[in-house]
Amino acid sequence: MEEEGVVGVLQRYRRDRRVLLSFILSGSLIKKVVMPPGAVSLDDVDLDQVSVDHILNCAKKGEMLDLSEAIRVYHDSTLFPNMNKAGPADEFFLVTDPISSGSPPRREPPLLHSIMPSPILPSLATPKTLDSAEDENLLNLSKSQSLNSTQVQELTIDDIDDFDDDEDLEEVDSQRYSRRVLNDAADLELGLPSFATGIMDDDLRETAYEILLASAGASGGLIVPVKEKKKDKKSRLMRKLGRSKGEHVATQNQQTSGLVSLLETMRVQMEITEAMDVRTRIGLLNAMVGKVGKRMDALLIPLELLCCISRTEFSDKKSYIKWQKRQLNVMEEGLINHPAVGFGESGRKASELRVLLAKIEESEMLTPSAGELQRTECLRCLRDVATPLAERPARGDLTGEICHWADGYHLNVRLYEKLLLSVFDILDEGKLTEEVEEILELLKSTWRILGITETIHYTCYAWVLFRQFVLTGERGLLQHSIEQLKKIPLKEQRGSQERLHLKSLLGRVESENGVQEMTFLQSFLLPIQKWTDKHLGDYHHHYTEATAMMESVLVAAMVVRRLLCEEPEMAMYTGPVADTEQIESYVLSSIKSAYVRIIKDVETMSDVTHEHPLASLAEQTKKLLKKDATMYMPILSQRHPNATAVSASLIHKLFGIKLKPFLDSVEHLTEDTVAVFPAANSLEQYVIEVIMSNCNEETGEMYCKKLNLYEIKTISGTLVLRWVNSQLGRILSWVERAIEQERWVPVSPQQRHGSSIVEVYRIVEETVDQFFALKVPMRSSELSSLLRGIDNAFQVYARSVVNQLAKKEDVIPPVPILTRYSKEGGIKALVKKELRDPRQPDVKRSTDYSALTTPTLCVQLNTLYYAISQLNKLEDSIWERWTRKNYHDKSIRRPTEENLRSSTRKETFDGSRKDINAAINRVCEFTGTKIIFWDLRESFIDNLYKPTVSQCRFETLIDQLDLVLNQLCDKIVEQLRDRVVTGWLTPRHFGWRPITHFYSC
Repeated sequence: MEEEGVVGVLQRYRRDRRVLLSFILSGSLIKKVVMPPGAVSLDDVDLDQVSVDHILNCAKKGEMLDLSEAIRVYHDSTLFPNMNKAGPADEFFLVTDPISSGSPPRREPPLLHSIMPSPILPSLATPKTLDSAEDENLLNLSKSQSLNSTQVQELTIDDIDDFDDDEDLEEVDSQRYSRRVLNDAADLELGLPSFATGIMDDDLRETAYEILLASAGASGGLIVPVKEKKKDKKSRLMRKLGRSKGEHVATQNQQTSGLVSLLETMRVQMEITEAMDVRTRIGLLNAMVGKVGKRMDALLIPLELLCCISRTEFSDKKSYIKWQKRQLNVMEEGLINHPAVGFGESGRKASELRVLLAKIEESEMLTPSAGELQRTECLRCLRDVATPLAERPARGDLTGEICHWADGYHLNVRLYEKLLLSVFDILDEGKLTEEVEEILELLKSTWRILGITETIHYTCYAWVLFRQFVLTGERGLLQHSIEQLKKIPLKEQRGSQERLHLKSLLGRVESENGVQEMTFLQSFLLPIQKWTDKHLGDYHHHYTEATAMMESVLVAAMVVRRLLCEEPEMAMYTGPVADTEQIESYVLSSIKSAYVRIIKDVETMSDVTHEHPLASLAEQTKKLLKKDATMYMPILSQRHPNATAVSASLIHKLFGIKLKPFLDSVEHLTEDTVAVFPAANSLEQYVIEVIMSNCNEETGEMYCKKLNLYEIKTISGTLVLRWVNSQLGRILSWVERAIEQERWVPVSPQQRHGSSIVEVYRIVEETVDQFFALKVPMRSSELSSLLRGIDNAFQVYARSVVNQLAKKEDVIPPVPILTRYSKEGGIKALVKKELRDPRQPDVKRSTDYSALTTPTLCVQLNTLYYAISQLNKLEDSIWERWTRKNYHDKSIRRPTEENLRSSTRKETFDGSRKDINAAINRVCEFTGTKIIFWDLRESFIDNLYKPTVSQCRFETLIDQLDLVLNQLCDKIVEQLRDRVVTGWLTPRHFGWRPITHFYSC
């Protein structure tokens, strides 16, 4: 924007400067004007190279104006910084922008005596200060010494009025001040051979304009503009110079209209100077003199212009020679190199024509008299030879009806292309001018000379619009180009004569595969197809945001492809047959290109991010697929329903190639596997999700079956199982160690369980946390293995607690022999009495029983209860985390896996619960038995075996039983009190049964 503003200021400055000079020179301020050498009028003088200050000084002093001197002063002034003559002598201004140049210099400027003498103005390099009068005298003296005019031509004010000032308009119009930075269209070139004579684009443009004038003259619209009043011309100049960039070109006068106005617009659009326009108009009108009944568009225009325009109508010899060379080259290309009609028996005349053209060009090297004589003679002979060649009938026309000098392929389409370029606004190449419809209608008048048909017109116009779209990036031009492409009739829609004519339009073009012969449609449409294929073949790069532009380009590519498929010569172009195949090739090509760029970016960033390259590649590849599926696939899927599946499948395959060596080398869970496996699995799951969501069920399953799955879950599951087994062994060792170190002391008054179970849960929860922190894909089998190991660890713990207890039968004493409670019991007791003393075993096991005190047994019971109560929380936590971990796999999880998971969840810790409950019951029974038959053996058993009934009363045990019951309730958690009391009452009842039976007997 800043650069554009600077250009705009410069343009306004130049326009204002021209207005000032035009005003000064148009008045009576200057007495005489001396033209510089080689200039005939002011039209030949570049007013931008003239010093305004010098002209003002001459006007003030009433002196003669020497434009050579003014030009020299202008160039001399550019060697020095701008001076402010009203200020002190040491004041100067920098040419650069003071804002962007930084702060002004703090040092003082150099002294005057230090300035080196100037070779241009040596008199100014004096140390002393000069006054204005001396300065002007020395300045005039130096100027007269430095420039000696050999051809001095005086011109008065009256003479100046005779010249046309529209040359100022011409110079302004000829400048294209574009508001755009044009793109590169080097890879979009027509498939046409080059010209042997070296004709350039400017030559074609000027010749095309001459053809346009001849076509307009055939309809009576060719007139020579009449000179307007100076005032009117000045107002036109002011309007032209004051035109803003955003306005469309308005070249016609308000008083003119119709064809004359349109031709003036075309002149400006085609950047033709007014001098050339006038010369051409006059030459064509003079050529029609004496040719009654002859149409102007039936003339051999280059020959007629050579005969009717003399050298004196040009400002210099160089311009004339250049103009003549162009006319001769055009005749050679149109009549010899690319004729519309074959030579046949006229081959000798073609050779004569070449000789005559060469002699006309050589005449400029001779003396003026000899050269003019040779030129005149050669032109006469050239008319005799060229006219019969050009008027030979072709395509059914009569002799003399059409002059075939510019309708030979491929000269005609190149000339027509230059005419079509006039539809664009010269101030904004991305816009069509307002007169586009009128211009296109006017161009139809040239079809007779150029041999243009509707098919050729639509094809050329579509090409011109498409190329302009490539240059400017304006989507509107692309839409216009597509409209023209759709207007090109298909093969069956063309007439037989047009089909034959198009079939005859062949050009030999050099390419990478050698010289190839191309038809007309191939020459114009193949470059478009190659350009669209190139950009759509990497749409991720060329259309990062502008998807609407991509959609239009895709439409153009499909239309061009349909037209080219009808060409019989398409054997030279091998490519997909169906549209779906073409779309698929775009997808495959673009995905591969984008993937290569991602790999390069990942390799570049891996050293900076310190992330595993495969993990980064998986993340970036997933982003690529997400962008492709959401941004580009809605467009491509309109012509290929399964384009998304094709894209996702290719991305899956490309990443799999990079992933396979890593999967083959992995053996253990490492940081790399933990980083790569989740990213790779996430990519694969997303690929499957994209395929299934964008295709019907049958098609989606077909594409999914074709995928070579990474099997991340299988590989990572094996590694996780190894890790789980090692951790389970670690848990069992910790359980054994915790049991060995357990002293069965409550952790705190509030937490009445032992510390070993806390340690066991700590190591289990730590293992579970590590399991879910792996972040690698897992199957339910890995979780089941972990759960079985944890279940086994708690079973081992429960069995270890029970193993510390003695047998209940060892605590119960034998039945006394005096009772008749049971005959068999009595016999057994008698035998035992004979073998050993029943009091003896109590003494031997007293140490072991004393260690299992009631508080110890209570802590064991509390510990077992804590184990079974926390087991539910652990189970719920594990399944919640597992569900959250595999939530994204829910859509693709198989039913068998769901059933396996539900059944596993129901049986997660059933073994632990069963063993812990059994252990609690066992400890309760042992606690009650030990209290009755060991702790209260003196009071409960010995006192019961008294000689009399009065001494065996139960009331004597009430206080002791009440004390024991209170102790149990204080130590046991509330949830176990009922079970403990029940276990305590059972052995008491068992101890009473023998006594009751004894007394009942």
